[in-house]
Amino acid sequence: MGCTKVSPACDGCYAEALMDKRYGKVQWGGERKRTGASTWHDPVRWQRHAEKDGDRPFVFCASLADIFDNQVPPEWRADAFAVMRATPSLVYLLLTKRPQNIVKLSDAAGGLPANAALGTTVEDQKRADINLPALEGARIETNPLFTFGSFEPLLGPVIIPPAFMPDWIITGGETDQGGHKARPTHPDWFRDLRDQAAAAGSAYHHKQNGEWVSVSEVAGPGAHYTFPDGATVRRIGKKLSGRTVDGIEHNAFPTFANMETHHA
Repeated sequence: MGCTKVSPACDGCYAEALMDKRYGKVQWGGERKRTGASTWHDPVRWQRHAEKDGDRPFVFCASLADIFDNQVPPEWRADAFAVMRATPSLVYLLLTKRPQNIVKLSDAAGGLPANAALGTTVEDQKRADINLPALEGARIETNPLFTFGSFEPLLGPVIIPPAFMPDWIITGGETDQGGHKARPTHPDWFRDLRDQAAAAGSAYHHKQNGEWVSVSEVAGPGAHYTFPDGATVRRIGKKLSGRTVDGIEHNAFPTFANMETHHA
């Protein structure tokens, strides 16, 4: 548990709002703390279920931290990788805002597990230009199951250079977290990434619209925000905003795996 903020996507960190501001279990930007034994045992239980059911569920790893944070004790990462290797039926999603650390820290932990996928957060073009080339470099060096880009919260338009296109594109709008109020996303930013994924043959998954949604997408009350080009979104709340783009849900996952997801 714990992290240090490194980019604009961190401004509304849900893990900070939960584990620091609400529960006081860890101070953000301070010393990292290890989760309890029951959390570390969960993958063993999920492995048994996966073996019985004959499926390959996804596990989102380190949801209260960054798996490639270089301020985490290296033996914790080695322990996590050992759990991954011991549960080969599970597909681990390793999402980081620090893709530049992936190769070095993976090597130090005995190498990336064969059942791990690598992803990075991309909230705007600046982060795309920094993080996606680093993710591609890590792919070449570590050979993950697949790569993915988490364009959430999407805070600006993003054009992905074809050479750095991940296998899986995930988009989402921002939600309120404690005192941080969600910033609006232009509907075209979602559409552009949807279309880029389709053109490249990458899977596209739209997770949520967040607090704001296009006025053409969902009706209802709420404050409006108008972008310079005239596009208008309505602050309707995440429960009502839904997860459609142009009236369609986008639920694609990489084709080798099923859609069951656990959170650890």
